[in-house]
Amino acid sequence: MSLPLTNHTLEKLEALLFAVGFKVRYEKGTFKTGSCLLEHNKIIVVNKFSNLEGKINALGMLVKQTNLDENLLDEKQRQFYHSLQQIQLF
Repeated sequence: MSLPLTNHTLEKLEALLFAVGFKVRYEKGTFKTGSCLLEHNKIIVVNKFSNLEGKINALGMLVKQTNLDENLLDEKQRQFYHSLQQIQLF
């Protein structure tokens, strides 16, 4: 099973991260997508030039590597989060 490579999937990942306090920014540059804590703000910077698959895989991996507070998620987001835990990302 894998994530569908659609804009809808990207939007769901962004909404999930936003719900737990992350800001997702798309910036130009020659860098890999990553997250950081900047003055107590949780920020994820995504390479604007990455293709859709790269953006989805990067955000999906960050979600899988981060312990999210499920209490901040609504039921649909919680189901999506649990389904992400079962998916093998590259």
